[in-house]
Amino acid sequence: MLTTRAASQRGHFDHGWLRTYHTFSFSEYLDPAYMGFRTLRVMNEDWVLPKEGFGTHPHRDMEILTYVVSGALEHGDSMGNGSVIRPGEVQRMSAGSGVTHSEFNPSDSEDVHLLQIWILPSKKGLEPSYEQTLFSLEDRRARLCLIASQDGRSGSVTIHQEASVYASLLGKGASIEHPIARGRYAWTQVVQGRVEVNGVTLSPGDGLAAQMEERLTFRAIEDAEFLLFDLA
Repeated sequence: MLTTRAASQRGHFDHGWLRTYHTFSFSEYLDPAYMGFRTLRVMNEDWVLPKEGFGTHPHRDMEILTYVVSGALEHGDSMGNGSVIRPGEVQRMSAGSGVTHSEFNPSDSEDVHLLQIWILPSKKGLEPSYEQTLFSLEDRRARLCLIASQDGRSGSVTIHQEASVYASLLGKGASIEHPIARGRYAWTQVVQGRVEVNGVTLSPGDGLAAQMEERLTFRAIEDAEFLLFDLA
């Protein structure tokens, strides 16, 4: 069974310095029908203006992935980490027992476009931790590149949940498949371009939940970038 969450159905706020779209309920946006999908709790797509950002704020008991589409995002946290995240880099912050951090667009002229993803951890009160890894264009092109997993295999960042997250860049007309094990679920999030998934056409910002499917077949209608979440 496939269920589409169209980009136009998402919650949306324009704060001037920040344009944000919420696939699932988040902050002031509440939709009881979309509180998350399995352990995937937050899927926010943000555009932040130059020299603007999120001031220091707290998190706890959440696996937070940041995926930058364009521009750059400067990060600092109470664990002592400081970095700049650019396209192709994936940041994982396990908030665990509690952490504070800030995110800022350091550019003088370019917006930063990013996805921020929250996954529920398998247990609460874990020690906070941080990881950042680059996945090149070649890593992601014409394949499903594992970017996050429970065991950190294939160079992916490690998340404290039985979930596997993939990123892919597909050229127009190209196709790939992903088998779904019995009892598993999948969520596809389109970042750019258009892709057909098991006959369903998705556009930028669209999400697709898959339940009781044996496999997903992705075919790029035009050059496309998307994320796939394989979930328990």
